[in-house]
Amino acid sequence: MLPIAGGSVLRLHVRPGASRPGLAGLHGGALAIRVGARPIGGAANREVLDLLARALGVPGSSLEIVAGGRGRDKRVRVRGLGPEIIRSRLAPLVRFDRTETHD
Repeated sequence: MLPIAGGSVLRLHVRPGASRPGLAGLHGGALAIRVGARPIGGAANREVLDLLARALGVPGSSLEIVAGGRGRDKRVRVRGLGPEIIRSRLAPLVRFDRTETHD
């Protein structure tokens, strides 16, 4: 997570087409997210933002994919939350002490 003016940028590694959507720990320093949607017509990106908004307790309008819109590795701007707040909100859902995940 990187602090920026007015919020943070969160690095994500997305696994589309998952049978069990949800947060999946860390993958190479990025938050791993499994989504059920396939990457067709932006469906997987929409599911990523929806899942992340629910996990962080923020409206979807405060999230924006700023890089990686067509790949698995993404950067998402989170408006209004600093890195420590994001970490504290995700801590009950993700083990931040793990460096790799295995499905």
